[in-house]
Amino acid sequence: MNPKAVRLLAVDDSPSTLEVIQRILKSAGYDTRTCHSVVEAVSALSRTPFDLVITDYKMPKHSGMDLIQYVHENHQDTAVIMVTGYATIDGAVEAVKKGAETYLAKPFTDQELLTAVEEALEKLARRRNVQTEAQPSMFHDIIGTSPGMQHVFKLIDKAAAMNVNVMISGESGTGKELVARAIHYGGPRSAAPFVPVNCTAIPDSLLESELFGHVKGAFTGANTSRAGFFQIAENGTIFLDEIGDASLNLQGKLLRAIQSKEIFMVGSSTVQKVDTRIIAATHKDLPTLVQKGLFREDLYYRLNIIDISIPPLRDRKEDVPALVNYFVTQFCQDIGRKPPTFTDRALDALINHSWPGNIRELENLLQRLLVIVDGDLIDSGDFPDSMRLNIDTAQSGSRSLAEVEAEHILKVLAVVGGNKTQAAEILGIDRKTLREKLKKIRP
Repeated sequence: MNPKAVRLLAVDDSPSTLEVIQRILKSAGYDTRTCHSVVEAVSALSRTPFDLVITDYKMPKHSGMDLIQYVHENHQDTAVIMVTGYATIDGAVEAVKKGAETYLAKPFTDQELLTAVEEALEKLARRRNVQTEAQPSMFHDIIGTSPGMQHVFKLIDKAAAMNVNVMISGESGTGKELVARAIHYGGPRSAAPFVPVNCTAIPDSLLESELFGHVKGAFTGANTSRAGFFQIAENGTIFLDEIGDASLNLQGKLLRAIQSKEIFMVGSSTVQKVDTRIIAATHKDLPTLVQKGLFREDLYYRLNIIDISIPPLRDRKEDVPALVNYFVTQFCQDIGRKPPTFTDRALDALINHSWPGNIRELENLLQRLLVIVDGDLIDSGDFPDSMRLNIDTAQSGSRSLAEVEAEHILKVLAVVGGNKTQAAEILGIDRKTLREKLKKIRP
């Protein structure tokens, strides 16, 4: 979030602490207001929308826990950070359970406060991205703000403007046909047909007839003449999906049509000129197939004038919240239910999942959750067993004891604001042992 667009509220009964917090945050560009009690803070929240509340724990009459609970119940679009000089693991857990984004122990450095604020605002932005009623911005029906997708969009624009063949590569479920449609409808051929062809679905016995058509009486059952895919796509685009699975026989037929831009209908000796743009797509490694003799090298170079590689979803994690928002909004409209809220734990799991099925897998999961989960809140515990097992394994099962220990030490340090004496007490070790362990973690 841009600091200039963020409004913060600091709450503490100590004027000196408020002055320090306000100085740090204002120097970073944040619009920061202050209150000396929970009552003042509740009044301020009722008058002005705040993005983030930073509250002390110990205050007269009402504590920071009371304020956290109030914000959680009445201002769900506001994040909270708990600040206290009484750091304990139990206190941190309680604060987080009641809705705090994080727990910061006094004394803290300028950077520790700013880091906590940035992390809290990042979580808030992610929740807003998922739960907003506004639909995410799209590029020709494709969602993506990640660098990888922005590169894809630039290539789509270039390919749309040029009348050349295009090869689209990417894992199954990444949206290769969406990219092909964006190229077609973004270019001068948009008024003509876009014809998708699944290369694995054409039996060799029907190959020529399906691609190039046939005349009446060409073979048994050919009672009328029929146009093929190339004629249907005249002046438009033919999309050859999963070209890597095409038989060598199909590859040869395609090469002749691409090279000469001429075809013969089955049963006819008359040549027909065709003006059809070719966009091909594959989830396979075509250069390797070429080396193995499973894909024609001459066809590969004919098709691969512009190469567009779509990144898998695991490499564009920043796009997941917007995709969740889009699919949840669409599905809820279809089934007539109110969009649920996703917990931070659920969002973390969605963002960090490996998504072997890519966007198609995410879409199917969200559709399942909206049908199965009746409540207004979706947590990671609602996910399928297989996905929860993968999440748990990724978090702990595949790590060494040293990795688990290192993570625990760093979490405790974060809770106590980097205070090594407090961290050592909580961990049950002396400061010297803690220093030695930290040297191994942070050499």
